[in-house]
Amino acid sequence: MPTRILDEQISRRTLLKSSVALTGVAAFTASGIGPAFTDQPQVTVAVIGDGRSGIWASLREEAVTKQVEMDAGAKITWQPGFTASLPVMEAIRAGGVDFSFATATAIVNAIAVGVPIIPLAAYPLPSDTVDILVASSSPIKGPADLRGKRIAHQNGTTGTYSLIKYLEEGGLRLTDVEAVSLSGADAFTALAQGSVDAWIHWQPATSLGLARLGDKFRRLDGVKTYDYAFYVAREDFYTQHPDVAVSLVKSIRDTQARVNADPKAAVKVWESLGGFDSTGFEPAVYEKLIADKRLSESLVDTVKPIDEAAARSTQEMADSFQELGVLPTKTDAAGFLLSPKFDEVRDRLQKKLGVA
Repeated sequence: MPTRILDEQISRRTLLKSSVALTGVAAFTASGIGPAFTDQPQVTVAVIGDGRSGIWASLREEAVTKQVEMDAGAKITWQPGFTASLPVMEAIRAGGVDFSFATATAIVNAIAVGVPIIPLAAYPLPSDTVDILVASSSPIKGPADLRGKRIAHQNGTTGTYSLIKYLEEGGLRLTDVEAVSLSGADAFTALAQGSVDAWIHWQPATSLGLARLGDKFRRLDGVKTYDYAFYVAREDFYTQHPDVAVSLVKSIRDTQARVNADPKAAVKVWESLGGFDSTGFEPAVYEKLIADKRLSESLVDTVKPIDEAAARSTQEMADSFQELGVLPTKTDAAGFLLSPKFDEVRDRLQKKLGVA
């Protein structure tokens, strides 16, 4: 029997009550880290996950951080612990984060509730960075087979939008399934225990999940990612330190290019930082994901100032979320992203990145 569209709408109340976001801000405050009374700007960068693997781990390697700080002319505080980019938006609103990665889903919701962000640059997420996992014995073969099934997803994220688009291929809407909002860790447990019929999430979580579960579970074919990824700055921070913000985008792009060029070396760095558990299979999983360019950050080396393609794609998502009731009102995401007030931002990024 169909359930409501999502477990709860992404709205102003959802953002304000996001426990993860508030936990991240509280951790920042409790740590005693704050603006230092020096001439050097201080920038707090939100890190999705624990920051011990992926692009953030490469950036947080001591020698790399020193170089990034030198290039930016700023002191960096890496703030890990966010489960997705959506909760980061409230941390930006609260002033606890100055710079962040954000998927289009987070951007749409931030625009809808007026989070003070400056959109800096964007790139398309890899088309296969999202997976749907089901039990090997499951009769589910394609989107039409998901009717009435219980599907775990992380509410209002890239996974949600990929699920919406996948269901459409089978003539279904989100109301035709039982969508259960769970964090990645909780969803993995629910799938392993059989309390959900399917789980949709992004890399590396699903590939690591398959490695742990063995041949008892499998991926569904044809699941695609339609999302763009962005880098954003808190408005007040960008106004005061625009060169720091654009320099960070360039450092991230250049670091990811080095990761893509030598996956094995990147994984060794992450391993040295304690990025993997004791099972022994994680380094191989990550190395393959880098080589196949399936991680969310894999295409960061193509990042550029926000253009019409990124804005149109994000608007399509906003319209879909509004139609399904995920957003309470229509949101002009494209109008915001392409606003002339950001022309200076685009010009500054073009010069820094050396792109048209």
